[in-house]
Amino acid sequence: MTEMLQPHEPAASYLARPDEVRRVCLLYSGGLDTSVMLKWIQDQYDAEVVALTIDLGQPGEDYDVVRGKALQLGAVDARVVDAREEFCRDFVVPAIKANAVYGLGYPLFTALGRPLIAKIAVDVARETGCDTIAHGCTGKGNDQVRIDGTVATLAPELKVIAPVRDWKMGRDEEIAYAREHGIPVKGGTEAAPYSIDDNLWGRSSEGKWIEELGHAPEDDVFQLVTRPEEAPDEAEVVTIGFEEGVPVAFNGERLGIVELLERAAEAGIRHGVGIVDHIEDRIVGLKVRDIYEVPAASILLTAHAELERLVGTIHQNRFKRSLEEQWAYLVYAGLWWEPLREDLDAFMESVNRRVTGTIGVKLFKGSARVVTRESPHAVYDAQLATFSESGGLFSQQASPGFIELWTLQSRLAWRLHNAPGPGAE
Repeated sequence: MTEMLQPHEPAASYLARPDEVRRVCLLYSGGLDTSVMLKWIQDQYDAEVVALTIDLGQPGEDYDVVRGKALQLGAVDARVVDAREEFCRDFVVPAIKANAVYGLGYPLFTALGRPLIAKIAVDVARETGCDTIAHGCTGKGNDQVRIDGTVATLAPELKVIAPVRDWKMGRDEEIAYAREHGIPVKGGTEAAPYSIDDNLWGRSSEGKWIEELGHAPEDDVFQLVTRPEEAPDEAEVVTIGFEEGVPVAFNGERLGIVELLERAAEAGIRHGVGIVDHIEDRIVGLKVRDIYEVPAASILLTAHAELERLVGTIHQNRFKRSLEEQWAYLVYAGLWWEPLREDLDAFMESVNRRVTGTIGVKLFKGSARVVTRESPHAVYDAQLATFSESGGLFSQQASPGFIELWTLQSRLAWRLHNAPGPGAE
């Protein structure tokens, strides 16, 4: 095992050579991978380690315990940063304005969190005199791109090491290393059934049967959202109030963005809303299956998209959908700092200036369905929507002329393409 763990010559300019590493800012969760990394970095690089833990709303974490464990394992400093407000304000809100979903199902909660985590790591590394940032990403996932790319963009003077990507240890070998070096492992040393990542915007599960496409979801994977079969038999309607595209009220109560996301998530969890069984094209070339639990995102994205359709014209709504797909792809692909994303944000901000109003969403056994809509900017007239003859701005008698002109080119082309050939009877 020791031979597999040896540092090697870096394959990219931003990766650290062993002789360059003196003090490392380690992104530390307190789990098996990062706890083994904390000890291994000290031994292999003879380097000091500053442990950094970032709170993006992961449920059930005791950050005092996490910090204490890092210090116990030899970290010269251990910091916990509460980044929930920044995450919601600067990453989740832009995603809501962009109706951001990747691959028809994934609301990008991990993809949105990683550039912020890496940005904070850069700030802490500079503050604490670190020359290197370390993370626990593997060589198969997207997170390595998001974190490495952020560090290389924002802090070219810093280097990166990713021991899990390099050392090729399996979980059993990590557990053996932890036992050998007296490293306590959260939850004991039994192999966890799933690899979990979560924050305020959602939760993902990978591993075990999830990798088998013919295997239906097992109940034990759902540790956040109530199984729809066990959700209440009575529906609940919740209302989301928006101002310029930003969710500001839940059930008529004005709330800060963090609390609003938490309240929306609680309602969704209760009613089994937000379960996504997803096949995903990763940017490293793999197709993977993930189980997502995204109660807050399912409710808020549904409500925002409906309100935006209500206040936009058909041309605005059709055009924006293509830009939303590009925005989501850039974020998924680890290109948060790409200038095009900022350009797209400018368009999203312009559209969302009119996205003010309230949407009612009915929650029932896994579904979230819009049932009420209200906005001072609605491009909607109840009189025009009726079938009465008193159309006001709309005259039904004008329709035949419109139809003739609207279909003129298509009708002419069809006749030309389907005309009988010369000599045909």
